[in-house]
Amino acid sequence: MSDEARDLEARLAPPSSRDHRGDPIDREKWAGGLPEVDAKIPQVRVGKRWVNVLWVIPIAIVGLLVMVAVCQQLRKYGWMDDFIDKYPGSSSSYVPNMSDAGFPWWLRWQHLFNLLFMMFIIRAGWQILADHPRLYLNADSTPDSEWMRLRGPIPADRRDQKNARTIWTAKDDSTELPKWLGLPGIRHSIGFARWWHFSFDLLWVINGVLFFVLIFATGQWERLVPTSLDVFPNALSTMVQYGSLDFPQNEGWMYFNGLQIIAYFLTIFIAAPLALITGLLQAPTIAAKFGTGHGKLNRQVARTVHFCVMLWMVFFIAVHTVMVWITGLIGNLNHITLGDNGDSWWALVIYAVAMALIVFLWAKASPFTLKHPDKVQRMGKFMVGRIKGLMEWADPGAEYKEEDISPYLWPNGTLPEQNVFEEMKADNWEKWSLEITGLVENPTTLSYQDVLDLPKSEQITQHFCIQGWSGIAKWGGVRMEEILRIVKPMPNAKWVVFYSFAWGAEGPEGGKYYDCHKMEHMHHEHTILAYEMNGEPLLEAHGAPLRLRNENELGFKMVKWINAIEFVESFEHLGEGNGGFNEDHEYFGYRMPI
Repeated sequence: MSDEARDLEARLAPPSSRDHRGDPIDREKWAGGLPEVDAKIPQVRVGKRWVNVLWVIPIAIVGLLVMVAVCQQLRKYGWMDDFIDKYPGSSSSYVPNMSDAGFPWWLRWQHLFNLLFMMFIIRAGWQILADHPRLYLNADSTPDSEWMRLRGPIPADRRDQKNARTIWTAKDDSTELPKWLGLPGIRHSIGFARWWHFSFDLLWVINGVLFFVLIFATGQWERLVPTSLDVFPNALSTMVQYGSLDFPQNEGWMYFNGLQIIAYFLTIFIAAPLALITGLLQAPTIAAKFGTGHGKLNRQVARTVHFCVMLWMVFFIAVHTVMVWITGLIGNLNHITLGDNGDSWWALVIYAVAMALIVFLWAKASPFTLKHPDKVQRMGKFMVGRIKGLMEWADPGAEYKEEDISPYLWPNGTLPEQNVFEEMKADNWEKWSLEITGLVENPTTLSYQDVLDLPKSEQITQHFCIQGWSGIAKWGGVRMEEILRIVKPMPNAKWVVFYSFAWGAEGPEGGKYYDCHKMEHMHHEHTILAYEMNGEPLLEAHGAPLRLRNENELGFKMVKWINAIEFVESFEHLGEGNGGFNEDHEYFGYRMPI
């Protein structure tokens, strides 16, 4: 190893820090000591005004009271009695003629697993939202264009992107949630939240695929899929009967009424697939492959739809639970726990034990995460690390038009604090140099002018931040392919390490910011070292003098303020051995195409 490479690696987190990866999270030092900022009650934009969503509660109560009054009045009319007699809630036109009624054992277990998985998915999803607490219907994540937010507007005096030292970053915008609600609750803990979210997403998808196979293999699908237009008047009849508090007969052991069928169908066949699809549409590798960064399928629309699906799921679970309780609790519990049509009180005992287990896991998830952060990271890597890595095979060839360029690109990252950096910036980078070392035949040092003199490449591509915002920009710079041609990497060079002038967010003890990328990605035409953005020299807030663009990965891997590159066979000896600063200190993953 060259002296230059040794010097670079020595500036990372000291090897002794690996001994502390099992330590509990120190809240005061976490993420650079971000102060606590609680998420506010969500607000939604109505015209030009922001409205607190808590208004939904009194509106819903009034709406329910009005519905009960209206439905009870309707039940006094003969024509409504005739309508209910004709459409009692179920119909032979769509009620299945099933020889095997009831709920088989596999369905009962899947019902429990689904609830357990959804608990982790939803809580972690809330935590992910809290890291960029705004939802948009445009592709650009432009401040003040959001339709929903969990905190106030960006301070007006911190919007100037040319003033990098005071600008409001996406990390500044993050919020925290109560630990009983979010997972794990603390501010900017999106690394943990994503491991929980994706790991249980995988289990949920596996459970769902098995469910689809089994319901169509056994005929259970006939309970859930409308097969006649009669389902709609029967659903309306059922709604009036429930609303009048004179409930229809509970025939759930044999078949569901029209309202139940529509609700189950929407949840199972519409909402669940939509959750998967809109989740995938938030991946940089998908947008870079299929060009969904702009238009009706852009990431911010996907985030909004994903959020709305979550709201539907929470609503469905709440209403479903209430209906189980008020339409014959013991009988319903016998159906789903014991699998018979009896009235054994053992069903209530089993239900209570299952709910106690879920409450216990709910209560312990956040404390466990904060006490054993390395275990959560290892669990996530084991569960979904390789699967996420498969998405890196996609060819990130999508480019956009000049008119698609976002009017605003959120800044992020901890700026370099060294005096030498300030001196180079003041000197228009004439004294800056790019050191390239490691497993190469021709170790090289390039000046800023040397980089500018190399063949220039331009691309209009999309930036995807791990926090949730995104934006399209025109990047100008030199392809990494040109760098490879100059330095001639050795055959055993498998990874490329990009070192930043910036120290990590946890201060000098955390070492220099760095991140590792697969050698294969360096050959792609869209992997460049950018020194221009939107036709202008790169601003300091966005990584001047030089930053990486690798369109298959999330934004935190696009190292800014680059001053050195090293080619290595493995990154296990670097820092804490996880492939990058955020991977070491904030427990991200090193393969981030989603």
